[in-house]
Amino acid sequence: MKNALSTLVFALSASAAMAAGHAMPPAVDAMDQDMSGGTVTAATVVAPANGWLVVHRTDSEMKPGPVIGYAPIKEGENANVTAILQENVGSGEMLMLMVHGEDGGMSTGVFEYTLGAKEDGPIRVDDALVMTVISAN
Repeated sequence: MKNALSTLVFALSASAAMAAGHAMPPAVDAMDQDMSGGTVTAATVVAPANGWLVVHRTDSEMKPGPVIGYAPIKEGENANVTAILQENVGSGEMLMLMVHGEDGGMSTGVFEYTLGAKEDGPIRVDDALVMTVISAN
């Protein structure tokens, strides 16, 4: 009962914050997962505006590498966002799931980012990328 009450209190607090104009901060939540089917899924993505969940290759240096997949996201909270991977990802490889905006490109609704470009680029909060790193099982 205590967990149910805590969940209810959290949900009501989140609803009150949203109603008061305090949107949830941008975030990506995902876990290590099997990607042998050619997809990767983020459990939750919170975006300040319509944009993209972008899948970058990365490694132990934690720098974003080439883009190997993306999926559209809407402003606010997005659940179970799945991106189709454009390359195979082997067990143990690391991916960076990052929130990108829908800004500066030539077309709305078309992902136009290339590594280092400004079009549809990554969003930042306090100069930090909004992302998480996961590994393939």
